[in-house]
Amino acid sequence: MNAIIENLQSRNSVKFVQAPGPSEEELAALLQSAMSAPDHGMLRPWRFKRIRSEDVGKLIELAIAARADEGNPLTEPQIATMRRWLSQVPVLLAVACYIDHSNERIPEQERILSTGAAVMNILNAAHSLGYGAFWSTGIGTYTEAVPAALGFDDLEHNFMGFISIGTPLAEVRPKERPNYEDHFSVWDGAV
Repeated sequence: MNAIIENLQSRNSVKFVQAPGPSEEELAALLQSAMSAPDHGMLRPWRFKRIRSEDVGKLIELAIAARADEGNPLTEPQIATMRRWLSQVPVLLAVACYIDHSNERIPEQERILSTGAAVMNILNAAHSLGYGAFWSTGIGTYTEAVPAALGFDDLEHNFMGFISIGTPLAEVRPKERPNYEDHFSVWDGAV
């Protein structure tokens, strides 16, 4: 089989990572890979913001407070898992979809799909470089305070979570994947 296809089929989400993470050159290559996502109308709706390692602790505290303030507090086990997960993450990116309301020709859904495809390109590129990566909608994604603190709180940004990237803490074992045939059919033309 083609090596690129084998690489795509072997990708797993890897939550727990540590340094080393991608170098600045590798991170630039990962982000440039996002620019190849399908993009109807060339709107380029994806937005990424790096959270520096020294600021991750502030993000954790912000997310904990935001969830509590908004009536959906994290449990102590959830807080412990978040702290353990993020304590060693060398690269953390926030992800948002920019919705330019001046262009109504292309539906919002297509922009969100495009942003998701851009994230998938980053995940695949990170995997191809030997890193583990994880896309999370935790860490206060669905609060008001976290997107606001990151500058993604206006009506033109749909905040979509975080990507963590680094060296896997443990061996990444292949996952059993479903057979595509269980998710595939052929339309027979009947209306």
